[in-house]
Amino acid sequence: MKSNRRLFLRLSAMALPAVQFKLPGKKLVNKPLIVSTWDSGQIANGAAWPVLEKGGRALDAVEQAAIAIENDINCCVGLGGNPDRDGYVTLDACIMDEKANCGSVAFMERIKHPISVARKLMETTPHVFLAGVGAQQFAIANGFPLESAELSPGAAASYKEWLKKAEYKPIINIEHQQSHPKEKGHGPFAPNRFDDGSFNHDTMGTIALDAKGDLSGMCTTSGMGFKMRGRVGDSPIIGAGLFVDNEVGAATSSGQGEEVIRVCGTHLVVEFMRSGLSPEAACKKAIERIVKPNPERAKTFQVGFIAINKQGEVGAYSVQKGFNYTVTEKGGKGVVINAKSYFV
Repeated sequence: MKSNRRLFLRLSAMALPAVQFKLPGKKLVNKPLIVSTWDSGQIANGAAWPVLEKGGRALDAVEQAAIAIENDINCCVGLGGNPDRDGYVTLDACIMDEKANCGSVAFMERIKHPISVARKLMETTPHVFLAGVGAQQFAIANGFPLESAELSPGAAASYKEWLKKAEYKPIINIEHQQSHPKEKGHGPFAPNRFDDGSFNHDTMGTIALDAKGDLSGMCTTSGMGFKMRGRVGDSPIIGAGLFVDNEVGAATSSGQGEEVIRVCGTHLVVEFMRSGLSPEAACKKAIERIVKPNPERAKTFQVGFIAINKQGEVGAYSVQKGFNYTVTEKGGKGVVINAKSYFV
């Protein structure tokens, strides 16, 4: 059974063919503008655009983008996503505004909209990051309902198949550990690819430039399918899965989060833009930083960055071909663009 991001493009009529998107020069400001990872960004951008079109704040727009994709039943975002290897769906999300305010939640269960919990944390407490039971308690205390722990039909079917192949005994896993007493880390671990060849996993990241010229961003995910219990990737980490600097630009990422964390990926992209690089060149340089330590190992995973600068220029780059992103501006029609990649 396929479990990649293309399963959640049920609104196929919305999807447009990939085209080359021409951007204005640095002397012009292209706004408002919203960019999301993957072709499923059509769903996210479609929900966010009405906010921007009416002159609304980029922060409100990216939250709406996240809510829309968290509501969609798909492999990789929201409570309908694939579970961890013990059968539980755990959610990660972060949000950041034009004033460097930010909020993050990680390893949170049974709360439908982690992005809104992250925003509530940002706006009502002195903290940036809550995890696990604490994040869930905070959500409930602030009126977020506790949802069912039952897996979505698609996730349940995928999990059942994965258990057969991994021969994994959830939670205790005594048999596996006894048969492999010296195995480092007590696998099995999340696969780098799904059965159809697509990479595991596809975070939804969104960055926006509003009519006032302010930037904001968000990142939300259910993480790698069949990950170790407690694993957290780059998505909720400010400076890894998302970074916004209102003087320079914003960036977000998708792919194997561990590789993004190692280089503080989105912060790196923004700093490269600060030094004068275009968004695409900044993303490319960050990808090169990821690949350089071990190019052979880099052939086994995917990471993609998208970025916007203050001039309204957009760019992206990825480790492997196949990464794309959705740009929406001027009239609200999203355009899907194939990113350039290190390996072609």
